[in-house]
Amino acid sequence: MSNQNSIITELLQFFPDRRLQMYFKSSLTALSHAMEDQVLAGNEEALIIASFQKEKFYRQEAHRYLRIGKKSRHVYVLAAPETEFKHNSDVYEKIAFAPDDSLAMEWHLIVISPNYANCLICREKPYSNSENSSESLMMMDNSRRFEGIWTYDRDISVKAAELLLYRIAEYRPELQAKIQDAIASYCADFCALEETNNIINPDPFVQRLVTYLQAGQYKLIKANRFLSAKEKKERLLNSVTGAIRRSLDPEEILQVAVDKLGEGFGVCRCLIYRCQENDLNAHINHEFLNENINSVKGQVWPLRNNPLFQEILSLRESISIDDVTIDPRIQKDPTILSKLIKSCCIVSWLIVPILYQGKLLGMMELHHCDSNPITWKPEDIALVDAIATQVGVALIQAESYAHLEDLNEQLEALDRTRSNLVAITGHELRTPLSTIQVCLESLANEPDMSEELRQVMLTTALHDAERMRKLVQDFLTLSQLESGRVEWNPEPLSLEECIELSLCQIRSRKDKNSLPKIRINLSQTLPLVQADGEWLVEVLSKLLDNACKFTNGNGEIVINVEEKNNNILKVTISDNGRGIEPDRLDKVFDRFYQEEGALRRSAGGTGLGLAICRQIVHNWGGKIWAESQGKNQGSEFHFTIPVFNNDSISSSKNN
Repeated sequence: MSNQNSIITELLQFFPDRRLQMYFKSSLTALSHAMEDQVLAGNEEALIIASFQKEKFYRQEAHRYLRIGKKSRHVYVLAAPETEFKHNSDVYEKIAFAPDDSLAMEWHLIVISPNYANCLICREKPYSNSENSSESLMMMDNSRRFEGIWTYDRDISVKAAELLLYRIAEYRPELQAKIQDAIASYCADFCALEETNNIINPDPFVQRLVTYLQAGQYKLIKANRFLSAKEKKERLLNSVTGAIRRSLDPEEILQVAVDKLGEGFGVCRCLIYRCQENDLNAHINHEFLNENINSVKGQVWPLRNNPLFQEILSLRESISIDDVTIDPRIQKDPTILSKLIKSCCIVSWLIVPILYQGKLLGMMELHHCDSNPITWKPEDIALVDAIATQVGVALIQAESYAHLEDLNEQLEALDRTRSNLVAITGHELRTPLSTIQVCLESLANEPDMSEELRQVMLTTALHDAERMRKLVQDFLTLSQLESGRVEWNPEPLSLEECIELSLCQIRSRKDKNSLPKIRINLSQTLPLVQADGEWLVEVLSKLLDNACKFTNGNGEIVINVEEKNNNILKVTISDNGRGIEPDRLDKVFDRFYQEEGALRRSAGGTGLGLAICRQIVHNWGGKIWAESQGKNQGSEFHFTIPVFNNDSISSSKNN
């Protein structure tokens, strides 16, 4: 059994001229205690009706009602039961109403005696959704709000008592006789008594008390809201800082920051993008969106002609625009800004630079897109500035870590190069030097050596001396190419003639009996190429030398030239020799690379030839690459070379 009718609503039907007042819980507690103390301090019996919303609130005042119950036989206490509260007749009457009764949301206290009457009839005013936030919950107890009537008017007090007594009779019918006695004793016509001078009017004192308490409560709520807002901002700053410091990926840092910032401020759109002072445009890659807001992710943001961006560069501080329709900066130069505002539906705009030691790293933007503009508070702008500072520090740390990783990789590569250099040069130098030394010692110490043997010794020493010369020459050549100290002399050349020159070099250095068969496939209509003849022959010679080295005398080497388009020729030198593992094709052009290892090689060489070829080909803007199906499947080396035309001449002159 429950009653959904509100006591205060029923009371206002009898007194429609009364206006409800707003009270805080602390004020109502003070009023209730004042009314109860009046009973405790007096000697006359009174009718006391107290309605607590829940049992837990009754338990806080139970000790007072034990004393009040000894003062009068008409004391009625109502509450919604939670654990022990139930219908009971002891020192006073207890009435347990249903939890869904309207009394569960109301606070009532009525005191009526022959000489005075007071009533407090209120109902709780629930928080709205916007107020039902964490800071509201923190203040919920003392700042709970009620609307109702406090008065010493006997007519209102009597009518309120009757309404509550009838509600009590519904829950406890056995008290009907006692309730009628209470109505007859305290709710009858007291007009004669009211004309006497004994009626107490506590209004002046209590009214001042309530006013004081209300003012104090308002101040307390304001202070709590300020502290709560400050705590919220500190929590937001700490959460952003903690989140971005846990990552060393710049993209992840920016996305975490934009999400935290957008959620923390509840804006319609939040953007973070990287940019520098001289950038023409910026690309939007990180965005937070609220519901029903258009995305601008992936769009290009104008910077060079954006007056707001230029103002930020000049001032090195944030810009806030409360209303874009009346801001003079936008009215002054509406060309670019109006387009942005319209496409993004911006009403209020906050732009904050991400700086580190005065260097611009990016921008943060907050957009309010609702119909009504907002005012950016100084403390909010300061918070976004602080977050931007943290983002800037995190970006610098992430970039420093990335640079450190690159440096470590370079150092590791340098260390590997050093090791290879020591191993290869040691092997390549020691072997011919030992041979030369043995040959010369033999010639010096054996005067009776035959002419034939002398000739063998001299030929061997000259061969190994040439081998050493080539080793030193390769080192010097690669060093010159990598340092950019080579003087290039591009000219129109016949590719066929360059191939013949490279073949002559190979045949002069190799034993004709050990050379594989070399076949050339050339078109009779090949155009001239634009290159430095000396270096083009060097590339062809080294690629042919490499093919001969790994192809036995029974194998075949094919030189093929293909015209890719009007501007490029592709040269291919293929063999059916040892081949290369597919996973090592990209490494063969590295310095000192030896597929068999530095000290376990069946063929000599420094591992610099292909590295030199790459440097030369890249210089004329070509590409070089290798293809192979694997071990003993042969290999193909390709490179491209530009065709001669007038544009090539102009380009070479400019270089």
